[in-house]
Amino acid sequence: MNDLMVVSFRMFLLYFILIIIIKLMGKREVGELSMIDLVVFILLTEVAAFAVEDKKRNFFESLLPMIVLLVLQVVISFISLKFKNVRDIIDGDPTLIIRDGVLQEKEMKKQRYNLDDLFQQLREQQIGSIQSVAYAFLESSGNLAVFKKGEMHPILPLIVDGEIQTKHLILIQKDKLWLIKKLEEAGYKNPKDIFYCCFEDDSLHVQLKS
Repeated sequence: MNDLMVVSFRMFLLYFILIIIIKLMGKREVGELSMIDLVVFILLTEVAAFAVEDKKRNFFESLLPMIVLLVLQVVISFISLKFKNVRDIIDGDPTLIIRDGVLQEKEMKKQRYNLDDLFQQLREQQIGSIQSVAYAFLESSGNLAVFKKGEMHPILPLIVDGEIQTKHLILIQKDKLWLIKKLEEAGYKNPKDIFYCCFEDDSLHVQLKS
């Protein structure tokens, strides 16, 4: 009976502790979890299970690994927020799967993404023909973002946190020299000072860092 009381008390505390930790980690939908988030959640559940099962071990000692995981995740999130390159390594970058109705076979192989997966996700979005697709991006979450021909094109930032996005320039058939020239014409000398820049309606839209 005493053991049942201990387990119940620990489960009660862990329930609220895990809720607090997850809230501190930031709000994300399950489908939007990064690789780091997923690893942290798996480790948290394992640590929580040990904390409940090992009744002889001091409960607060069992909480220490959970606190370490929280601190580690918050630090990594802060670093990835500041540095785009780190963010790309951790969260990944969207992969172009279809462009102007043409499958990007090399990119599909890199992502180990097969035709059955593609057709399933296209059907789920009521897309009946690959030829009707202007762009389809495989997001880091595994979701497929589809833009049909004739519709508004996807957001393709050309500069993010002062970093020029070469991949996006290639998609709009431009290069760095073109972008720098356009920025200079608009009065922006240094791309490093730009928080966000995109090219829409044949013009640049720029927001400087605060």
